[in-house]
Amino acid sequence: MLTVENTTVWLNKFADQIEQHQSYLSELDTPIGDGDHGGNMARGLAAVKAALATQPADITKLFQATAMALISKVGGASGPLYGTAFLEMAKQSKIDSDLGGLLAAALAGIEKRGGATTGDKTLIDVWAPVVQAVQAGELTQDVIDDAVASTEPMVAKKGRASYLGERSVGHLDPGAVSSGYLFTTLLDTEGIL
Repeated sequence: MLTVENTTVWLNKFADQIEQHQSYLSELDTPIGDGDHGGNMARGLAAVKAALATQPADITKLFQATAMALISKVGGASGPLYGTAFLEMAKQSKIDSDLGGLLAAALAGIEKRGGATTGDKTLIDVWAPVVQAVQAGELTQDVIDDAVASTEPMVAKKGRASYLGERSVGHLDPGAVSSGYLFTTLLDTEGIL
């Protein structure tokens, strides 16, 4: 069950993973994007850490603070997409604190905001199978890793990578990789699943 405490631990772990893999994320983004995914995400997650240090009063306020930090600090498409995910979780948390329901609301928000679906070589290719696995009580590291890896052979249909067409094949989607870190750290955080 999500609490302010364990969710703060989760998001701080996510921030640490992004910081640790910042260069790798930007390297992934260089051949198919702007080459700035790592830097953008690291800046946004540093802002998230600062926002969470104020200890939000409840889970809704925690998700709102996270969303605002991401929207205001992460450039490109990632800020609005990740920000929307956490805004939708904030809205859903007023109704239901079930993790599967929260993540499903986040996924629906990302799909609506970005106009993408599974198979488009975006972070949705990770979010969709992970949400399904969480709802079934079957989230494992293999589910996450397989979802991230699934983007490599895809042709990008959304975002800057879509301009490359067939040349986007053979590259992992950077947003899918950063989403993989989000869910790996979720899996690693005690008491959430």
